[in-house]
Amino acid sequence: MKNPVLLLLLSIVLPVSMAVSQTIENVAPGVWKIVFGVPEKYLPTDFKETPLNTTKTLAAVDKPPFNLKDIQFRKAAGGVIAALPVDTSEQFYGFGLQTNSFQQRGKRREIRISSWVSGNLGFGHASMPFYISSKGYGVLVNTARNTVFYMASKGKLDTTSARPIAGDSQHIALTTVDLYGKQHSLSNEVSITVNGTEGMELYIFGGPGMLAVMQRYNFFSGGGALPPLWGLGFKYRAKATFNEKQVLETANYFRDNKIPCDMLGLEPGWQTHSYSCSFVWNKNNFPDPDAFISKINEKGFKLNLWEHAYTHPSSPLFDSIAKYSCDYTVWTGAVPDFITAGAQRIFGNYHETQFVKKGISAFKLDESDAADYLVADMEWSFPDIARFPSGIDGIQMRQLFGSLYNKTMIDLYHKNNKRTWFDVRSSYLFAAPYPAVLYSDMYSHADFVRMTVNSGFAGVNWSPELRETSNEADLIRRLQTITLSAQMVVNGWYLDLPPWLQYDVKKNEKRELLPNHKQLEERARKLINLRMSLLPYLYAAFARYYFEGIPPVRALILDYPNDANVAAIDDQYMLGESILCAPFIDSASTRRVYLPKGIWYDFNTNKKYEGGRSYTISMSLDELPVFIKDNTILPLANPEQFITSQTVLNLTCNIYGTPTQALQLFEDDHFNNDYKQGVYNWVQLSWNGRKGTVTRKGNYKGRLYTIKKWQVVGS
Repeated sequence: MKNPVLLLLLSIVLPVSMAVSQTIENVAPGVWKIVFGVPEKYLPTDFKETPLNTTKTLAAVDKPPFNLKDIQFRKAAGGVIAALPVDTSEQFYGFGLQTNSFQQRGKRREIRISSWVSGNLGFGHASMPFYISSKGYGVLVNTARNTVFYMASKGKLDTTSARPIAGDSQHIALTTVDLYGKQHSLSNEVSITVNGTEGMELYIFGGPGMLAVMQRYNFFSGGGALPPLWGLGFKYRAKATFNEKQVLETANYFRDNKIPCDMLGLEPGWQTHSYSCSFVWNKNNFPDPDAFISKINEKGFKLNLWEHAYTHPSSPLFDSIAKYSCDYTVWTGAVPDFITAGAQRIFGNYHETQFVKKGISAFKLDESDAADYLVADMEWSFPDIARFPSGIDGIQMRQLFGSLYNKTMIDLYHKNNKRTWFDVRSSYLFAAPYPAVLYSDMYSHADFVRMTVNSGFAGVNWSPELRETSNEADLIRRLQTITLSAQMVVNGWYLDLPPWLQYDVKKNEKRELLPNHKQLEERARKLINLRMSLLPYLYAAFARYYFEGIPPVRALILDYPNDANVAAIDDQYMLGESILCAPFIDSASTRRVYLPKGIWYDFNTNKKYEGGRSYTISMSLDELPVFIKDNTILPLANPEQFITSQTVLNLTCNIYGTPTQALQLFEDDHFNNDYKQGVYNWVQLSWNGRKGTVTRKGNYKGRLYTIKKWQVVGS
């Protein structure tokens, strides 16, 4: 039996980090768990999917990327602090879907889910306690509590090294920017603090290399999401006040004008009450919901319904779900505790019977984040002091709520073997398997692009939107950016007409058409058709996300880690294996573009560029800011108006350079989840310099692709 007096003496005499238990365990290939003390009851890993096997995909890693015993822990007032040694050459990336920062060294990051970005603190819709190092490892803090990271931003007192000799003069700063904002203390340490806990749990992800770190993280989360093929098409969200007739008029506009559109979204007006939600159809606007759903589906559209989880007292769910809800309301509505089986069952069963089984294809889960922390009168969400039946508090639930809500709803589609593609306004750790895209009420084009770049460090899909714009150039440049994103969506929730018919909001309300609306409509049609042409390429990229953990949209640094020129590029990104995107922001017609080492081709002109250098590029509004990597087979489909379960895409394969590697396309029944049971094909496209060949491997009996043409476009 242990001597309690001796233990007490040890806790007094020895440092706290030595007196408190600490364990290190290899929990998955290339993944180590370190536990210090006693972490809180609920951790993000409690809610994640089962990891996918990585042994056939990633190189074996026999030992951690650094000596894990060098991590120092200590208890502090109300929490725990960890210190990790780093060297002076390391750069850091990640912390989820960051909006206004890319490289993170020298910054303080405060991980807090928020509905609005407040300064450059680290808040956001998908702020996460996870970063990766340019040295090829990742660090994740497994907590739902607010976490603060000091990313080699503060130097510690050193009394042992030789001191510099003071000179006779010094530079006197004359601005506060020079004094406070430009420099930080030299530091060789990353410090992490978590308050409100008696312990800390870290996960260390090995490489080798940064891309392998992200692959391991995505595998550990359960594999990347594989959307339905139609989810990669075009989505349009109709005005919030539209009734059945107006929604059908919008649907007919797309079909009559041959503008592809796969999904129509309904905003709050479909419900009898929306802030908080009744989850009941407004019969004044939609007198026969079942018939309306059938009409929309018959036209080839998939219907998406807006909601949030806050349950209004008039809802048929309210009485039964109230006992599984927290002790504070949001907009007078009950806040379900989706950790509890009761809330999952009541909320899920209702949505399954009333919506999923009746033909609703997806949902938009709004307001699942939290209030703007820097605006005192914007505290619309539940407070930090809220208590939930599961035992967690408001701080923890704010981080977890979006992911728990998202998972509860998506599980309904998995249960019915249906593929879906959600919109959601917040996410957290381990969300890679969720077929959903994040969105925001913010509208900075530059922020949208930076978030697109950062999404590859987060295990989430990011969806910039097009709404109103300031001018024609802004309209087209934003439309180009959403064409080159994980989801192409125009959100007309306050617009009567699509923005290319009238981008001025007040004139749009009056249904006044732009003088050149037909020209802009044709440009929109061309870009949406291009998006439909890219479906085979995009679908293959997302299949790699699932099977190999490679983010379909990612920063250049992940593909070119040894190129110092890409280390700080936050306005260009890779889309799949071979497409480099360089969006033109805020109506620009000229920008600097850096092309990594190798040969690249302008997608518009097939002009060849030597990589490893920057170019000043000018492009008209009719040109897409895209460059194709040398030795690429790029399959482009004849654009369809919408995707059905019987769709067969006719492909033209464009050849750039002299590709020696085959292109792998993914083929399956993209309306269900049978691929998880191995029902799919890999369609291998090869080019021998003169002709192309097609080889199928797999057990899927259907056909999604037919190769109609091979053509050399860049050589």
